[in-house]
Amino acid sequence: MRVLLTGATGAVGRPLTRQLLAAGHEVLALTRTEAGAREMRRLGAVPVVADALDADALLRALSGQRADAVIHQLTALKKMPLTMRGMAATNALRTRGTANLLAAARALGAHRFITQSIVLGYGYRDHGDRVLTEADPFGVPERGPTRAVVEALADNERQVFQADGIEGVALRYGLFYGPGTTDFATMLRRRMFPVPTGGGGVMSWIYIEDAASAAVAALQRGRPGAAYNIVDDEPVRWGDFLDAAAAAFGAPRPPRVPAWLLRPMSYGYAAMTASIRAANTRAREELGWAPSVPSYREGLRRMTADAVPRQ
Repeated sequence: MRVLLTGATGAVGRPLTRQLLAAGHEVLALTRTEAGAREMRRLGAVPVVADALDADALLRALSGQRADAVIHQLTALKKMPLTMRGMAATNALRTRGTANLLAAARALGAHRFITQSIVLGYGYRDHGDRVLTEADPFGVPERGPTRAVVEALADNERQVFQADGIEGVALRYGLFYGPGTTDFATMLRRRMFPVPTGGGGVMSWIYIEDAASAAVAALQRGRPGAAYNIVDDEPVRWGDFLDAAAAAFGAPRPPRVPAWLLRPMSYGYAAMTASIRAANTRAREELGWAPSVPSYREGLRRMTADAVPRQ
């Protein structure tokens, strides 16, 4: 297929570009900068320079192009945001950006649209020991500072599923880790990751290469109108994840603090006190996908091994 990939220079986009090309697909890689365009050319993709939030400029940049599918991997996140203000640009990409990209899909003649979502759309709260599936309520409006984030996630999926003539698929990712994501090593060494007393909530994670491979699988086999939880096999409490990361990177164990002290970090507090155990059963059965990194333990070992210079 010929695929328009947005967010091509991001944490998921880079490995996804490589995996799409390796699978024999052609990639139109959307980037906002000439530096990004040069990087995409080096990888073998065809760069398209435009801002997804500028609808007219996007359509001009794509004029004369054709594609079979669009994969929407755009966020404005270079690392885990600590405040809700840090989510505003990503919320816009999930609402206005999605609308613009659906218009671009129609202009390109694309019939398939894969969009990035996230398991936090099940709600920033403690879901207890319940393992969440795609049948559980998603995008239910919340009170408080997380409302805008959840509404943006719901709007993103709604637009894609309801678009006329488009086979829409949503990938509800766990939290990302791996090369190109949050620099846990530096943050832990600088003691920038305090943990709520008791270890915080339990969260589902996904290694970045596995996030990319799920998008390739969804492109080829995703069921129109379906959402898929893209998570590894072992949800983990924040404190356990960060303790293991600190040990792997040779950083100090993150300090424990009363949860109320984290409230000024509004987004960090909401994410670290929520508990979301998500199941990847549907992705395994329908996409033929499984995480190559089934546990955070293996993922951290891979990260530290990759960080060791080869002689």
